[in-house]
Amino acid sequence: MPGSIRSDMCRLLVVRSKEPFAPAPYLERFASIAEKSKEFQGHGWGCAWLDKAGFWQIYRNIRPVWEDDFSRFPETPLLVTHARSAFEDKDIVVENNMPFSDGKTVFIFNGELRGVRIKEKGRIGAEKIFNFIRRFEAGDLSEALRKATGIIRKRTKYIRGMNIIMVKDRRIYLSTFFQDDPEYFTMHCKENRKLIICSEPFPHDQGWTDLPNDFVRVW
Repeated sequence: MPGSIRSDMCRLLVVRSKEPFAPAPYLERFASIAEKSKEFQGHGWGCAWLDKAGFWQIYRNIRPVWEDDFSRFPETPLLVTHARSAFEDKDIVVENNMPFSDGKTVFIFNGELRGVRIKEKGRIGAEKIFNFIRRFEAGDLSEALRKATGIIRKRTKYIRGMNIIMVKDRRIYLSTFFQDDPEYFTMHCKENRKLIICSEPFPHDQGWTDLPNDFVRVW
């Protein structure tokens, strides 16, 4: 797929808890972050959550996240959320909204890559990255993530940012890398009774930690 992969100014959120929680308060804070972002985040959004049987459920909407009704979502121990900023207002269809999932693994991404020299299937660049990572998985998703992103970095002319979150079997895998706009691309984490990973700390909320650049971690 020589060319560019752009899903550049999207926003990401994951919340995990031992006990089920109501998603609405977290989605409301995330929506506030997206609405007030310096980049427009209104090209649709989506979320994935574990149901009571332990299966992933996916919701996508082409409307901006801050215009949606969060009361529809049931309690869950694990929530993955993505707000989309589509490059040049193109390919704005609900099928292109993340999260992407193969039924076992959930994937969200934000970043901008130029001059990518790999071939992979997918409607948009983010889906191609997801499928490329899956190609290397042989029981160890963390190793697949490291290997795939390493190859992508070697075969890409310029990477402004490439943040990836994958969730499988309640484990959260995060890969960060950026070469521009660290204030925007730095991921943030808060751990107490819940684990929260987000593109920005929640407004007026304390206890957040900035996560490093060029970093892979599993929770």
